Amino acid sequence: MKRVFRLFAAAVMASALSGCTSVSYYAQSLEGHVRIMAARQDVGKLIQAPSTPEALRAKLTSASAIRRFATDELALPDNSSYRSYVDIHRDAVTWAVFAAPQFSLTPKTWCFPVFGCVPYRGYFDRKSATESAVALHRQGLDVYVTGITAYSTLGWSSDPLLSTMLRQDDTYLASLVFHELAHQRLYVNGDSAFNEAFAVAVETTGTRKWLRAAGDRAGLRRYEADRKRSAGFLALVSKTRDELRQVYESSRTPDGMAAAKAATLDRFRTRYRQMRDGSWHGYRGYDAWFNAPINNAKLAATSVYGEQVPAFIRLFELCSSDYPRFYASVRRIADLREPARAEALKAATTCD
Repeated sequence: MKRVFRLFAAAVMASALSGCTSVSYYAQSLEGHVRIMAARQDVGKLIQAPSTPEALRAKLTSASAIRRFATDELALPDNSSYRSYVDIHRDAVTWAVFAAPQFSLTPKTWCFPVFGCVPYRGYFDRKSATESAVALHRQGLDVYVTGITAYSTLGWSSDPLLSTMLRQDDTYLASLVFHELAHQRLYVNGDSAFNEAFAVAVETTGTRKWLRAAGDRAGLRRYEADRKRSAGFLALVSKTRDELRQVYESSRTPDGMAAAKAATLDRFRTRYRQMRDGSWHGYRGYDAWFNAPINNAKLAATSVYGEQVPAFIRLFELCSSDYPRFYASVRRIADLREPARAEALKAATTCD
């Protein structure tokens, strides 16, 4: 806890000196994180305690097995993260605010000590996130606010399991634990697209391996169906981004550009409905996403997590699905500078 406090205190001091981000922003980050850390309870003790509700005991027992699998089978960090639990009594642990210009798909970024530049700001308080979004919207930016289930301190502290992580099935829990531990395994300062795609690749391959090891064929079929739908959704996002990019690079007037943007987003929704009612056989898991407003910030937030994932999974297969070899190969690519990093990942034909 003292180490975490020193880290965030240093961030507050750095922000005061640089003026890049307000001290109040870091203060809410420090307060929110410290409150969670102070409420941690040991998972092993909770499993053994007679007062622990049976439903929670079952979830924590699964989480404990998933945590061991992460280290033993995926070569993820063997530390105290996800060996404690906190009930945060709300639907999200943080809220992320994304922003982008009205006629650009390039997201606004914010830079922080230690963690580098990222295309969002996180808040432990929903009201503060909403106020930030309103202020950005008044600047003429597209904005998007979304709740976050889990977050990583990149190994600077012992990240706990959160009640938000336990609200779905064990497959979802495993994917979250593998994803967040992947951030502790490797993180490139200032390259969110690389970091998130790497973590999604570890999450995806790790969850498949976990389901196979458990002999859960039905669960694996459901997971593969979910991954296929996710790939279809991301392909639609990519196509729409390409069409919007052409609109924004055109010589249209602002009014003409706004009309073309709206028409492009309407086509996006139409294509989704066609896919949902066709190849997805009526699956409506993405309806809420499409029924809410869609703008450049929301599309930018989605692309951060998806565009480089296929390249990482291909590299994993080139490494014979050997996690230590894969991590070593990714580390060599991560040590390159942009744009060489992204180009090397895309062009990789061998693991070494």
